[in-house]
Amino acid sequence: MPSNTSPSSGSNRKVTITAAAVLIGALVFGVVSMLGDGRTPSASSSSAAPSSGPSAAPDGPDVARREAGDPRAVGRADAPVVMIEYSDFQCPFCGKFARDVRPALMKYVEDGDLRIEWRDFPIFGAESEAAAGAGYAAGLQGRFWEFHDVAYAKERERNSGEFATDALVEMARAAGVPDLDRFRVDMTLDPAVEALRRDQAEGHELGVPSTPAFLINGKPLLGAQPLEVFENEIRAALRATGGARR
Repeated sequence: MPSNTSPSSGSNRKVTITAAAVLIGALVFGVVSMLGDGRTPSASSSSAAPSSGPSAAPDGPDVARREAGDPRAVGRADAPVVMIEYSDFQCPFCGKFARDVRPALMKYVEDGDLRIEWRDFPIFGAESEAAAGAGYAAGLQGRFWEFHDVAYAKERERNSGEFATDALVEMARAAGVPDLDRFRVDMTLDPAVEALRRDQAEGHELGVPSTPAFLINGKPLLGAQPLEVFENEIRAALRATGGARR
């Protein structure tokens, strides 16, 4: 089972491992997940696929939106491979993926082979939901991914005020959001809430058990897996589609 091990911090932190098997419909996310204490990434989940290698056929429904101009997506709307990411801005594993893996996947985006679509899936409470609203508000001004990178730039203490309103505004400032007054308003208005609930409903319907969780052309993958796992799945999906854009 692939796992992610956190860097040594010099402290003897106890880690609680929780195993969860999630069944939904045709076993969309049929996985066993392993979660740490939420502060430092300590172990990741296994790939959702039971086979030893990537499979060409999707295991789940196609929920890619492919909306032109979606500020929370990157890559061509007609890319042959769509990776959907369900994440929480307070999730340490999501941060690990954002820092260590996602930048290397951008070559597939730049080549026109991959589209990445973000879904907010806050699981750690009010600050996670506030951060989701802030990301949406930054996206309205064309700065979602810049905000994403600032929020995940370092590991942050969960539910400690690091994602309180003033802190989120400072992140937006660092991300180059031009109108911070508008940002403060937009992050709490109904459209932000509705977008969050839509993403959550989709994730719950699929049986997403934890974050980060991914669908690569419908095939589920759970956890901040190593880069080669993502590359293998993307390449398998490209072979299955013939590399043709839709």
